Amino acid sequence: MTSPTTSVARDQGLSLQQQRQRAAFWFLAPMVIALFCVAAWPLLRTIWFSFTDTSMDNLYGGKWVWFDNYLRVQTLPSGLTRWKGTLADPAWWNAVWNTIRFAFVSVILETVFGLGVALVLNAEFKGRGLVRAAILIPWAIPTIVSAKMWAWMLNDQYGIINVILVNLHLIDHKIAWTASTDTAMIAVLIVDIWKTTPFMALLCLAGLQMVPRDIYEAARIDGVHPVKVFFKITLPLIRPAIAVAVIFRMLDALRIFDLVYVLTPDSKATKTMSVISRQNLFEYNNFAYGAAQSTLLFAILAIFVSLYIWLGKVDLTGEGGK
Repeated sequence: MTSPTTSVARDQGLSLQQQRQRAAFWFLAPMVIALFCVAAWPLLRTIWFSFTDTSMDNLYGGKWVWFDNYLRVQTLPSGLTRWKGTLADPAWWNAVWNTIRFAFVSVILETVFGLGVALVLNAEFKGRGLVRAAILIPWAIPTIVSAKMWAWMLNDQYGIINVILVNLHLIDHKIAWTASTDTAMIAVLIVDIWKTTPFMALLCLAGLQMVPRDIYEAARIDGVHPVKVFFKITLPLIRPAIAVAVIFRMLDALRIFDLVYVLTPDSKATKTMSVISRQNLFEYNNFAYGAAQSTLLFAILAIFVSLYIWLGKVDLTGEGGK
């Protein structure tokens, strides 16, 4: 039987918990309102525009056209029909393929190179702090500046990259890296990997710093080979840090815009979902069409985030985590 003292204490505990929840709500309210104004409201408006025929000349007078901007049937004068809309647009699917190819190749290479750099920076050597600071310089440079800098370096007439490769007899003639459809994507990948590898190295290094040193000492005393130590001890222990780094970098790569827009403007070989959406929104005066493409890009990102959250709740045995 519950005593009166216990009952009063329990009531006071519930009251204190409610007060804390109310205080937390009021502390978070300004941030939630700010996020709604700068993120949620523009997103909702974009989704709304994607279901209308809104144009830049008439942002508030668009008519509701349902899914015509995504997929619709058009009847030709000859009586034949064809599919139109974003989902039937070859240019959109080319942008989707370019984005996915760029995202997966860049993230894989940046993860491998970043992990290698992190392993070097995690070792004890003189001047390690200076090297750690220097390795972050490419990541600290604004993307626009990096793109313009590399555009000059990759120029087919006076770019230093061509000069070096020709002098080393690695190529026979100068290459228009950013203008040719065969090398445009390679150029974008080179610049992105150069810039973002330090970010991946930083996150991997944070995971390495959390690994207890006595584990390595015990492995060294037992005579375990360094390669086996890496695959059996280091890699499993830093896997959560690598997973977080990969998902954040993947989301960033899927919405890549500024690097492609500056380095290879209007190139079919590198045009991504963000670039083609921006062009339809503001350059081609297809505002509703561009809004539909932006909505599809958001849906793809939301799917990746949901998949990551779901995988985070499932353990290696396939059972749901607690």
